[in-house]
Amino acid sequence: MTLAMTFTVIAVAFILSAISGFGIIPALRRMKFGQSIREEGPKAHQKKAGTPTMGGLIFLTSIVFSTLFLSYIFGVMTTQTIVLLLVLIGFGIIGFIDDFIIVVLKRNLGLTSLQKLIGQIVVAILVFFLLKMGPFETTVAIPFLDIKFDLGIFYVAFLIFWLVGFSNAVNITDGLDGLVAGTSTVAFGGLGVFALQYGQDDVALFSFAVAGAMLGFLLFNMKPAKVFMGDTGSLALGGAIAMISVLIKQELLLLIIGIVYVVETLSVIIQVISFKLTGKRVFKMSPIHHHFELSGWSEWKVVIVFWSVAFVAVLVPVLMEVM
Repeated sequence: MTLAMTFTVIAVAFILSAISGFGIIPALRRMKFGQSIREEGPKAHQKKAGTPTMGGLIFLTSIVFSTLFLSYIFGVMTTQTIVLLLVLIGFGIIGFIDDFIIVVLKRNLGLTSLQKLIGQIVVAILVFFLLKMGPFETTVAIPFLDIKFDLGIFYVAFLIFWLVGFSNAVNITDGLDGLVAGTSTVAFGGLGVFALQYGQDDVALFSFAVAGAMLGFLLFNMKPAKVFMGDTGSLALGGAIAMISVLIKQELLLLIIGIVYVVETLSVIIQVISFKLTGKRVFKMSPIHHHFELSGWSEWKVVIVFWSVAFVAVLVPVLMEVM
């Protein structure tokens, strides 16, 4: 892919996302698909109740159409493209069902954790068999070192863990206006650069399509958010970012590029373990972005700081790769 093609992908995805937002958000309002805010959360969030959710439909629509159209135009449609779209749509459907149960059917719990897990595992297994139809390495590399571990048949277990883990990690992070939209823009953009370096134009195109679509979504999701992505969007993004790392064979690199998602998830795990073992909480509230809010930071300050961390976490590995 040339630089012009890259900018074209980002621009098309951005425009499609922006146009979709202007059409989908009013529809969500008319259907009263409003977000309910949990009472135990920060009090300042209560005013967000009723904000349309399931906004992931905005950027998912953009990503799918821009990826299919431009992959065909640029001649980079491959099995990997289909795999990426399968993960994006598959995890997106799971999130949509969860959102639908909560918002439309008014069942606060939505899908159970087991039901979500089963759905995610099914998608991961389908992906594994698709990958095995062609030449696919079952190795996991240590970033920036010439060290690889071949997991063999156990790679399927790793793949399930990776997709499910990052899908839920992004879902956990989605708690503040623009937080996931901003961090995912830079994360997918960075992975797109790596894909280009490895000559995987198909994966790069998808990555940049996601980055462009998220920029378009930010028009509506920045504070004060006019729409939330819901599980429809966050589960899909988490699955997709994990899948990209698998296809470019830099799985563990995602622990750096997705450091915000990793820390957010660890904060929840630490909080739960600490409370169960000692009856005490390490953080004022988890995930950790709520801890900073309750420590006196404004929501906007938390988002900007987390965006900055995400940007540095992407910039450093990218510079190391291209230099």
